Amino acid sequence: MKIILTGHTRGLGAALAKHLLARQFSVLGIARQSNTELAARFPATLHQVQLDLSDSTALVRWLDSDKLRHFVASSDSVALINNAGMLQPIGPLDAHDAGDVARAVSLNVAAPLMLAAAMTTASDNAGDRRIVHISSGAGSNAYPGWSVYCATKAALDHHARSAALDQTANLRICSLAPGVIDTDVQAEIRASTLQRFPLRERFDALKRDGNLADPDQCAQRVVDFLLSDKFGQEPVADLREISA
Repeated sequence: MKIILTGHTRGLGAALAKHLLARQFSVLGIARQSNTELAARFPATLHQVQLDLSDSTALVRWLDSDKLRHFVASSDSVALINNAGMLQPIGPLDAHDAGDVARAVSLNVAAPLMLAAAMTTASDNAGDRRIVHISSGAGSNAYPGWSVYCATKAALDHHARSAALDQTANLRICSLAPGVIDTDVQAEIRASTLQRFPLRERFDALKRDGNLADPDQCAQRVVDFLLSDKFGQEPVADLREISA
């Protein structure tokens, strides 16, 4: 199986890349920067593209280059993990900058949908194709100060529901909420002011009480689920509710 993974340089994305490469999968990582540590450990199986996925024009240009089709060529199974995303802008509507909103929607929604369509087209000869959107509980639960983030994650969930109804040959899709993970995003949440994010103290308590999921353990469970027969049975799922 060949795997396209966005946001593979830090947090859950880096942990996912490590687990996939350790299992000897060929991984195409797409992010603004390179993962030098993993490149040194897996020089033959990690392929990297430095690309700002919030720049839709740059993404279209890269997709038009046919490099994605070249990567998946001759593989009978292909997976896309849309992991890259951003939390900002945080705060009520009157605190939002239009440019920040555009970047969030481009990164969190446009890029995953563009890559999903492109991967499906490029892998039309593969017998097994899988797409996982890394979503969030914020896709189904509203939070004050997170209107943009919640809306973008809800978009991924509904995209998966709708795409599953298309019944595209050999294609399974799932928008997966991985739980609350101890990554830079959580640090970003705890750095928010109460005025911009009134529920911040709830996330302070999760860190203080040791209730944040370990990125490495979470990544292992995501990979196990992606590779399992259960994957795609439901278009929207929560990792915490999936039995081993």
